[in-house]
Amino acid sequence: MWAGAQRLLLRYLLCPFRRALLIACVLPASQGVAQSITSATYTDPTTRYALGILGDAIEHASLAIELSNGRKVTISLPSSDVFEDTEPRLIYIDEDGTPEVLVVQSNQRLGAKLGICDETGLGADIPYIGRSNRWLAPLGAADLDGDGAVEVAYIDRPHLAKTLRIWHFEAGELTHVADLEGYTNHRIGERDIAGGIRTCDGRPEMIVASADWTEMWAITFDDAKFDQRLLGHDTSRPSFAKTMACSG
Repeated sequence: MWAGAQRLLLRYLLCPFRRALLIACVLPASQGVAQSITSATYTDPTTRYALGILGDAIEHASLAIELSNGRKVTISLPSSDVFEDTEPRLIYIDEDGTPEVLVVQSNQRLGAKLGICDETGLGADIPYIGRSNRWLAPLGAADLDGDGAVEVAYIDRPHLAKTLRIWHFEAGELTHVADLEGYTNHRIGERDIAGGIRTCDGRPEMIVASADWTEMWAITFDDAKFDQRLLGHDTSRPSFAKTMACSG
């Protein structure tokens, strides 16, 4: 009799534990686990910004982000700004192991700037160029100098200044580190941006055109210095694509 009572008492005491264990087992695995960005797209086409540097006057007012749990987030800009870009780029810029989104944001009065977004909105960014109808063309992001931190690279005003600029990312902020004049990656009206950052032999290289589009160059950055290597005189898009694929 006493043994039976003990078993009933033990069953009663264990019941809440079993229920808690069952609940824990059936909860979705995603709960409590950080979600990462899986894709990003510019949305909400708009003609409120009239520069038309990419071949037409249609830019975008919003950025749609999708997360690994299927949740979708939309980041919308104020009426003074647009995303003036070919596409958002997923990059790994910090140490959390999940991607962020590199964007070009342009303002009616101040021109373009480069920014880094996640599902909460715009995080680190650089200042606007400072004048209306002034644009920049991204190359991408990589640890260019091998110090373990990531840099972002772009061509500032590829039709005017034609200057390669590099900014260093650390502690959630972008800091300007170096410039190199005489290079470009876009011509007015083109729908895409030439070149970018490739890694063929373990070291990132920035692939760009000379200012007059007669030469293609590979540029590396280390110890606060640039090293330029002439790749050839074919600056067609097929040639850029082959080079970016490490075939040229």
